[in-house]
Amino acid sequence: MSNYFYVAPEQLIKDRAEFAQKGIARGRSIVAAIYDVGVVMVAENPSASLYKISEIYDRIAFAGVGKYNEFDRLREAGIRWADGTGYTYSREDVDARALANFYAQHLGDMFTEGQKPLEVEILVSQLGNKFRPTKLYRIAYEGTISDEEDFAVLGGDAETIKGRFADLEVGHLSLSQTLKNAVSALAGPGRQLPVGDLEVGVLEDRGERRTFARLDDEQIARLLS
Repeated sequence: MSNYFYVAPEQLIKDRAEFAQKGIARGRSIVAAIYDVGVVMVAENPSASLYKISEIYDRIAFAGVGKYNEFDRLREAGIRWADGTGYTYSREDVDARALANFYAQHLGDMFTEGQKPLEVEILVSQLGNKFRPTKLYRIAYEGTISDEEDFAVLGGDAETIKGRFADLEVGHLSLSQTLKNAVSALAGPGRQLPVGDLEVGVLEDRGERRTFARLDDEQIARLLS
């Protein structure tokens, strides 16, 4: 005769949340902020080939922390969703809020019904135009969406870094100053992050359809000088 073990739903949800939070805490944080003419995303990432920050569509970018293979699959799914939506309807119909909802539904389903929750926290950034505002949407492991006003911080030490950045940042500053503040907030007191350990992506209008650019070490060093 089989034995069945009962676990209260409240305890199951608590255990799943703790499992996901521990996985996310092992990842290094990301700061994303709106500056005077765009959005900058800054990650502490020593790897030269495993990107945490990527382009999704013309004016939309993605950032993820936690388990790399899990948030990279979400990135790929987001690209397929955006391409499919743009092809079926029009490119203007692809927006960050709908993409954030797409991610939230998937993360929520995995948290409640999957074998295990995804150990990830992700960000969807959108550069505004005359039709839509610039937006930052943070999506948690259980599918909760947060509409961040000026900046967002992902990762296990997010609250501490968020406090540091809020003390430094007032208003939408230049790219150079915003990047300096983000790097200072990530590093914290008594530590310096070398340029080679930084991954930086920006969304900014350049007179072309695509607005995403990944900054190289030379560009980052110039902005930080």
